[in-house]
This record gives sequence, structure tokens and C-alpha cells, in this order.
Amino acid sequence: MPSLEDLLEKTSRTFALSIPVLPEPTRRQVLIAYLLFRIADTFEDAAHWPAELRVEALAEFRGLLSHFSRAEAARLAAKWSAAGPSPHAGYRELITEVPFVLDAFQGLDPAAAPPVRAHVIRSAEGMAGFVSRAREGGLVLNGLKDLRGYCYVVAGIVGEMLTELFLLGRESLQGSAGLLRGRAAQFGEALQLVNILKDTAVDTAEGRSFIGPGLARSEVFALARRDLLTAGEYILALQRAGAPRGIVEFTALPAELAWATLERVEANGPGSKVSRLEVFAIRQRLGRALDRNEPAVRPRP
Repeated sequence: MPSLEDLLEKTSRTFALSIPVLPEPTRRQVLIAYLLFRIADTFEDAAHWPAELRVEALAEFRGLLSHFSRAEAARLAAKWSAAGPSPHAGYRELITEVPFVLDAFQGLDPAAAPPVRAHVIRSAEGMAGFVSRAREGGLVLNGLKDLRGYCYVVAGIVGEMLTELFLLGRESLQGSAGLLRGRAAQFGEALQLVNILKDTAVDTAEGRSFIGPGLARSEVFALARRDLLTAGEYILALQRAGAPRGIVEFTALPAELAWATLERVEANGPGSKVSRLEVFAIRQRLGRALDRNEPAVRPRP
């Protein structure tokens, strides 16, 4: 049986870098929450399945979160796995290990489990709404409002959940709770928009159009930049409030990587990625800034 860390390594490059820096118990809470969101994402992304099957799987998964039964989890995991949920080996393994992940979720601190459960269920419900609109596996969004609605469902809710976990048991952060909660969804939206801009060619080939007719890519780039500036405000608020270094680093790393990716995609087009060497340099720069008690994110115009 793999460990939770094994499943993380096989399903996310970025989060495999950032989750380990979190302090306990937040590290384990976020690790389990990430895997739960990734399970829902796998069903949402299964464009080779009929929309009805994807909606059904998302509903079944929500049911397991609300009323856990290990026997039912094992039955459903076997059913989903037999249907071939993803071409990605790591995601297929994750679906096979749904009972193991849910067992770990059941062991979470009683204060952490409810916000994780509630936010994952909300995200899965929202995903089902978008999946039900898909035709022949493809989803076409209609304008900026629709794009933002999709980004909220798949990423903004994640930002809101992370914020609640950061606030748990940390009195020093309570004075900044309103500011953090007010910016959490935009933080998630920023990261999702960058991914959408980067992966446009792949999405088009698979029948998805997140930047639909009538929406200029320049408008999406501008929104992503504004959201990343808001993400910077969120990170600096954590830092000023005395959040543990690991939480500041966990939030700053994906934001800095997103800035670098956005600049690369804007210059070179969809599909452009930040190299491993650049990722290393960004991590080193971030570490030096935190060592010197300097702002974790660089100022941008």
C-alpha cells in the first residue's frame, strides 16, 4: 500500500514541492485535503467518460464524504477503477486507493475535518454542474463570468479551505482573518487562470474551451495578473501576522511559480513551462528572502 506522500508525489509536481514545508498538523490536513480534491478533479477531467457517468461518480464521492463506509468505498473504488478514470497512472492509482485516503480523512482532528469535508463537497457539486453542460466530453465556457465561475469551483474553494486550515488554532492570525478570507478565492483563481492559459492547446485538443468565443486572451492575462497581485497581498498579510514560516513558504512558492509561468506563456505561447532549473532558482530566492525576514513575494507593477 502506498503512503499519502507517495500518492502526492504521483499526482502533483507543485504540491509535492510545497506541502512538505507546512508545519504539523497543517501539513497532514492539507495533504489529505489535496488528495480528496484531486479525486474529484479526476472525475471532472474524465472527458472520455459520458457526462452522466462523471456526474454519478462525483455524487457517489460526495456520499462517501458525508456518510463514510469502508465497504462502500472499496466497492466504488473498484467500480471507478474498472471504468478507467484517467490516462494518468498516478490518478488511476489514487482512485484505486480511495478507501485508504478516506480512512486517513476519518482520522483528522475534529476541528479540521468539517471544513475539509464541506469545501470538497461544494467543489464536487460545482464540478458536477459544469460537467453536466459538457457535450461529447467537451466543455465550452461562455465569457469571463462563466470562466470565473468555473475557476471558483475548481480552485477558489480550495483557497477558502486552505485559509480555514491556516487559521485553526493560530491566535496571531485572527486579526487578519477577514483580509485572508476576502482574498482566498482570488488566490485560487489566479493559479487556475495561469494553468488554463498555459494548457490552452491541450484543452482544445481534448475538446475543452475555457477561453470561449468572444473572450480575448489578453483579458484573461490581465485578470490573472490582478489576481496574482491579490495573492501577494494575501501572502504578505500572513507574513506580517507572524504565520509560521512553512505556511508563508507554502503560499509564496506557487504564486512565484505562477508569475514566472504567466510571463513565459505570454512571451512564448501556450505550452510554455518553467524549467526545473528556474523552479530551483525561485525556491532559493524565496528561502533567502525568508531567512532575511524580507517580503516573501517580489513587488510587481
